[in-house]
Amino acid sequence: MEGLLGLLILIADIYAIIKIVQSSASGLKKLVWVLLVLVFPIIGLIIWYFMGPGGRGG
Repeated sequence: MEGLLGLLILIADIYAIIKIVQSSASGLKKLVWVLLVLVFPIIGLIIWYFMGPGGRGG
């Protein structure tokens, strides 16, 4: 079961990184968001979803 959960998190992180790279944010902001998602896969994904470039919060 952990393997499936890990795979789902990996897929979500890859999706987030693709969306970050495609966003209109500056290069430095993109880099910071990508690093946040890579270093903190679950927390970074949640923060990106609500606060990131094109996120729900702004």
